[in-house]
Amino acid sequence: MTKVRPIEIIGGGLAGLSLGLALRRAGVPVTLSDLGQYPRHRVCGEFITSLAESTITRLGLTSVMQDALHHQQVAWFNDGRQLCTQHLPVPARAMSRHRLDARLAHAFVAAGGRLHTQTRVPDRMPTAGCVIATGRRRSPSPWIGLKIHVCNLPLFCDLEVHLGEQTYVGLTRVEDNRVNLCGLFSRRELAAKGSALIIAYLRAAHLSALADRLENTDFDEASFCAVAALGFDQHLTASPGEVVLGDAGALIPPFTGNGMAMALQGAETALAPLLAYSRGAREWAETCQRIQLALHRRFRLRLTTAAVLHPFLLQRLRQRWLLRLAQVRLLPFRPLYAALH
Repeated sequence: MTKVRPIEIIGGGLAGLSLGLALRRAGVPVTLSDLGQYPRHRVCGEFITSLAESTITRLGLTSVMQDALHHQQVAWFNDGRQLCTQHLPVPARAMSRHRLDARLAHAFVAAGGRLHTQTRVPDRMPTAGCVIATGRRRSPSPWIGLKIHVCNLPLFCDLEVHLGEQTYVGLTRVEDNRVNLCGLFSRRELAAKGSALIIAYLRAAHLSALADRLENTDFDEASFCAVAALGFDQHLTASPGEVVLGDAGALIPPFTGNGMAMALQGAETALAPLLAYSRGAREWAETCQRIQLALHRRFRLRLTTAAVLHPFLLQRLRQRWLLRLAQVRLLPFRPLYAALH
């Protein structure tokens, strides 16, 4: 009987944890190492668009995500005015990363996975059986991502998107009557911290109406996160002999709500080839090639489409044209949604 080959996963975000959980439930020995610990907050929109039930089933995530909120309406705001509302063809799931990552980590350990937190794995040459899921690659960038939870904030719609000067901000209701506020901002030298920094960035981006609305709300300061050096990719990246998943492979602009979905879909894509490798049916080089080709086929159109659309959410003149087309129903929303998902 062929001995089952173990898998090592470096990085414990959605891609790493969901893949590790699915492999363990299939009887594969898995060790997962992550620099952080659980639970923790992350800069994330905390909603998942167009995630098929089949993906959830294949990864064994039904119980993990069963109480996720479902959102279908998106309201777009510019200069403090609600300009249009759209219905998503498929409801988006919403859950905080604080809850989702903690549940995945617990399920992985319960399934017999070996989880090493607060562990840095030294850089090394690609190794057979090693999956890289370490999160975004750092690159020079003018952008900063900021996130915080707001308590008991009424929303005009399931999802709100506010367009500002070199900025867009999303508001999404998550569990416990909290609203996740997450935004992409052009970096500025602002002397503030936590919620005060977010308010300062909103005002600097000419989103004063949103800043006024938030000024007297209750923030969960412990949920505040910031991330810089954000480089958005149009192509998936992996060296020969590597399996790279999640943001480590390609970071899609966050307005799509696709980052979390791509992490889970990437884990699903890699699962069958890794199972074949682990059971001795395929060697590592071929396994890497198959996974990279499958990821490219699955994600190339949405990465390219997102890269084309991204400037329209950041530049004021393009924002107005985009929203005007949406208002008069000339924006091909459903074809664009299909291309992005």
